[in-house]
Amino acid sequence: MSEKIHLKSNRRGISRRDLFKAAAVVSSAFSLPKIYAQTTGDLADLYSAAKQEGALTYYAGGPTAPHQAAIDQFSNSYPGIKVNLATGFSNQLVPRIDEQIARGSLEADVANLQTIQDIERWKNKGALMVNRGPNFEAVLDQFKDADGTNVGVRVYALGYGYNQDLVSDDQIPKSAIDFLKPKFRGQVVSSYPQDDDITLYLYHNIVQNHGWKFMPELMANKPQFIRGHVGVVREIAQGRAGLSFDTSIETALASKRGGSRIDVVAPADDLMTVWENRCCIFKGAPHPSAARLFVAWLISYEHQSHQGNWSTRRDVAAVGSFKSISNYKTADHFRDFILDEPRVVDMRKRFASYIGPVLGEVVLSQ
Repeated sequence: MSEKIHLKSNRRGISRRDLFKAAAVVSSAFSLPKIYAQTTGDLADLYSAAKQEGALTYYAGGPTAPHQAAIDQFSNSYPGIKVNLATGFSNQLVPRIDEQIARGSLEADVANLQTIQDIERWKNKGALMVNRGPNFEAVLDQFKDADGTNVGVRVYALGYGYNQDLVSDDQIPKSAIDFLKPKFRGQVVSSYPQDDDITLYLYHNIVQNHGWKFMPELMANKPQFIRGHVGVVREIAQGRAGLSFDTSIETALASKRGGSRIDVVAPADDLMTVWENRCCIFKGAPHPSAARLFVAWLISYEHQSHQGNWSTRRDVAAVGSFKSISNYKTADHFRDFILDEPRVVDMRKRFASYIGPVLGEVVLSQ
């Protein structure tokens, strides 16, 4: 259960700022209550301190474009803070962060990743800052760490993407089994499940529902494999593939808005795979105030109400053609799945035995 504090006033009429000063004086002799010490500072206070730091380094998993767009919006709202961006797959970014933690010299201030298992590992090592700052309480409990070390910033889902020139409305699959039809031979594209954690979770759910016979039947239908969901969308949008059960709904809709012939629907008869990306700040980050301001802004109503279909906040409604997540049958236990390391290792090996080695470079732009 999350907690709230109220520091507007007390019986003696002392201001909140005076309370913070008093806390600083006595902190060497007394330990402040945990929640009190970690929720201090509003956006104005953080901005003032962040401008003194002047910079921020942001490690963000996935394609560059949406993260750069967010940085541009943040810079418009809070000028004077240079945000340095590093993007890529989590398995590219995480080793760099691990090396920085090991040598005790951090470059990264904030990480925004799909790989919750890495964030959990850093938390267990004591490498993350506790940050119940502005806007934290507005995030739904299932999308944030009860101890305050990380918070979900976006909810994503995988759907059924298809090229409208290659797949007619009456051919749109309703379940994963429909992708095995002979008419789709050579037309299906997917990320490698042994390479991408969310795709691994998706394939796990498919074989749980339809049995392992799905894999030899899929491979007999000659699917294409590519590294990353941006690549899946690109192949469909450009007509080099017809459809996919492994389509990022957000990425597909962005491509459609850009004029491509891709479209995407939620599974009708199977579970829709959903997950949230989580954001954390590292203990010993070189720009802690700028980091806290940036995270507070990422989960603000201002930002969340204009970001894709689904927010992690309790007060932001779904937008676009899709309904609220609660209206769909969802596979939403990604965290439990990915933290079960023996099962994950076994799944990677089993799917690789059907598909073969991972080939090609990571696709991060359309």
